[in-house]
Amino acid sequence: MPQDATMLFAQSDSEALPKISPQFHADSAPSHANTSPADVLWAKCLAIIRDNINPQVFRTWFENIRALSWNGSKLLIQVPSQFYYEWIEEHYGALMRTVLSQILGAGAELQYEVIVDKSEDTTLQDRTIRLPAMRQQNPANASATQAGLPFAQHQSVPQNFPTYLNQTYVFENFIRGESNQLAAAAAIAIADNPGKTKYNPLVLYGSTGLGKTHLVQAIGNRAQQIHRNIRVFYTNSERFTMEYVNAIQNGKINEFTNFYRSIDILIVDDIQFFSGKEKTQDNFFHTFNALHQSGKQIILTSDKPPKEIQGVDDRLISRFQWGLTADVQPPDYEMRLAILQRKAADEGTQLPGDVIEYLARNITSSVRELEGCLISLLAKVSLDGRELTIDLAREVVKGIASEHPSKEISVKSILSAVSEHYDIALTLITGKTRKQEVVLARQTAMYILKQHTQLSLKSIGSHFGGRDHTTVIHSCNMVKNYLETDARTQTAMGAILEKLGLKRP
Repeated sequence: MPQDATMLFAQSDSEALPKISPQFHADSAPSHANTSPADVLWAKCLAIIRDNINPQVFRTWFENIRALSWNGSKLLIQVPSQFYYEWIEEHYGALMRTVLSQILGAGAELQYEVIVDKSEDTTLQDRTIRLPAMRQQNPANASATQAGLPFAQHQSVPQNFPTYLNQTYVFENFIRGESNQLAAAAAIAIADNPGKTKYNPLVLYGSTGLGKTHLVQAIGNRAQQIHRNIRVFYTNSERFTMEYVNAIQNGKINEFTNFYRSIDILIVDDIQFFSGKEKTQDNFFHTFNALHQSGKQIILTSDKPPKEIQGVDDRLISRFQWGLTADVQPPDYEMRLAILQRKAADEGTQLPGDVIEYLARNITSSVRELEGCLISLLAKVSLDGRELTIDLAREVVKGIASEHPSKEISVKSILSAVSEHYDIALTLITGKTRKQEVVLARQTAMYILKQHTQLSLKSIGSHFGGRDHTTVIHSCNMVKNYLETDARTQTAMGAILEKLGLKRP
């Protein structure tokens, strides 16, 4: 018995589809001495199939199929995996049988030989299994699927369909700023047209507590409002893994697979926890392929960029990067102010100006920590009868903040220190000259402002002749590279920071 066992799946029902080109006939293809009758007949079938589907779909799914034999009534073809068989039957089974009837006659049958790696199932080592014919989709829906309309096949969504979405996570209460602008814009575009944008999959990455879960669930909630019959499902990598393990233990792999492949918008949180789970990764790989090929929307989150996730198959990492990968950064000072004001308003409270500014300047690592600090502050006011003062705010921050802020320094002091070190006039650093020595000083000042103040990128740029945020980002990246490779830049940075009383890099 070879290492790869085989399974044969018989299909014999004939279905008619419109617009099948009649230009090929059984006696129209050339005959070659080394070509089997099965090869000749299958080539004729492929010629018609090619004319009726997307070229990319044809290259992906049909060019790898081999014709094995023709016995006068049955054409046996070989596909690389059971996933191939299921996907082709679901999406193009009716088309294939119609073409087969045209080329080989109304009584012709199609039979699949599916190569199955026996390591996937040790029970397949010494026997061949025949499975019953797959149930065909409703003919009325078949044309919609082939036309690339990803949500047309669902006439309705069951009332008890488990979305696991938190209904409070909506775009209306999500604070947008420079730190999440790209991610939020892409999320809204996807919610309005799921599966029809270039952002598939959408991968959002960033540290914990920055609002990634809020944003991806807002997509699902908005999509459900706009598209009545859409199936949205939110899960995380741990739940997906546990459900997969339970499906194996209970013999319900088919139910598990069919459920996930029926979803229109699949949202999976924390994909970094797929690391090291090889079987789960393999199943998710096939689920991802099935959904993506069907035009369904996939949304993922991670604590790091996909290419930096360790212990995940390169095939999956490659697919994670097919669409848009957007980072979510910690909120800047202005955004933290806006978040606190919104949250306080939601609680029916108006914070004093000095209190809200103190919280915004001292809680910098995450939105979650910021909200937690505000809740603790309001709890002390309402439950302990304390007065809402700056002293109470300091007390709460001291008990909650994960890190104490770095020393507060002004823009003027940073610019002055840079100007003095490089012996370049301040007006030149903040002006428009592009002399090399001035550009380096300007970039250094921008870098220090970004690292040691709470200013937004836009605010930093305003101190240098109104330069935009992309210029600030470029400058910071340049200085970061210099610090990693250039000893003179390292020395200069250390001297400037020491002058300002800041920690050397």
